[in-house]
Amino acid sequence: MLSPIMGEHQTHINSLFLNEETSKQLESGSRVHRFRHALEKRAAHARKQMYNITRESVKGFFQRNAFVLLTILAVLLGITLALALRPYRMTYRQIKYFSFPGELLMRMLQMLVLPLIVSSLITGMASLDSSASGKMGVRAVIYYMMTTIIAVFIGIFMVLIIHPGKGTKKGLQGEGKIEQVHATDAFMDLIRNMFPPNLVEACFRQYKTQYSVRVINRTVVSNTSPAAMLPQHPKQDTNSSGFNYNATMASLPLLPLENALGVWNNVTKALGSFPEVLNFEEVIPGPGSVNGVNALGLVVFSICFGLVIGNMKQKGHPLREFFDCLNESILRMVAVIIWYAPIGILFLIAGKILEMEDLAVMGGQIGLYTITVIVGLLIHGLCVLPLIYFIVTRKNPWIFMAGLLQALVTAFGTSSSSATLPVTFRCLEENN
Repeated sequence: MLSPIMGEHQTHINSLFLNEETSKQLESGSRVHRFRHALEKRAAHARKQMYNITRESVKGFFQRNAFVLLTILAVLLGITLALALRPYRMTYRQIKYFSFPGELLMRMLQMLVLPLIVSSLITGMASLDSSASGKMGVRAVIYYMMTTIIAVFIGIFMVLIIHPGKGTKKGLQGEGKIEQVHATDAFMDLIRNMFPPNLVEACFRQYKTQYSVRVINRTVVSNTSPAAMLPQHPKQDTNSSGFNYNATMASLPLLPLENALGVWNNVTKALGSFPEVLNFEEVIPGPGSVNGVNALGLVVFSICFGLVIGNMKQKGHPLREFFDCLNESILRMVAVIIWYAPIGILFLIAGKILEMEDLAVMGGQIGLYTITVIVGLLIHGLCVLPLIYFIVTRKNPWIFMAGLLQALVTAFGTSSSSATLPVTFRCLEENN
């Protein structure tokens, strides 16, 4: 039954795409015609594959995408399991015990982040010559700055359209300490972290400016006339300004007011001006640190170290082989641990949903904010980044993104970019 249909389609394909005169005309035509020709060719290829589907091809598809399918299934099961357990009102301790398998996944992935970053960067930079690495670095900086600026404008645009702050704010008030951070200190901290004084400490701590308040005493010479220190209207009550007229008059000698002021002026001229001590509070930045991997410092060191090894030629070959072997071993560990990811993601998602006290109230409080974030991420991830990829490489961006589907699903389940980094490296190495 399918042979005549396949024959007709095959003839149609040959008549459209295998004709040399047609292809020459399309090549000499406009870009729209060439783009249309490419789309028709892909559609014909897809139709041809649809007719050639067999049991072996279906089995191979499931084998190639087993991890992605299992991860998506784990996400759905985690949401379903959490909704089924919410009526039981589990305590916080029970929820923590329930989320323990997911916590193990996070710890295992974060364990591999540090050696993976160092080994992959050193191996990659050592295998490049200086000119290629310089061009790559310039392109990376330009790409980073361009995508960051575009993302900022998308975020501002979405906030101006959706207005996420207009949602209900009841129950959102809480006590907390707002730390004032100066832009100059934050920028200087960024540069300081690029050059860590201790590489071992950079594996678990990073520099951050801490602020302290210091009281400074300064003596100011006051030239104020004594008459100006007295009230302008003695008959009025001046208690509101802190000046006690009765006490002041009682402390003066039993002289008329004009004579008392004259004596006071004579004493002032003889002794000079009265010094006044003022207290000022000054916020002073000082050295400090916070827990966390100083990834920026390790990246800078790894890049420089890899470039030096690459320039050493034959002398640096043993070190290059060592880090290449280290990188390969870390990737193999990732390949083993990654099959535990669906189980961990299931319990992570279920635990996060169980921690929410009221889904309806939570949705009302941060609903517009959630919509703003999701829409902004979709625009940036599905429109801006694929467009940049297509302009630079002239390749289909969706094929590249399909190879990163495992990393995207893992990031959705773990909500951690550092924990997803080993999976991202694995996807880039094997699928792209």
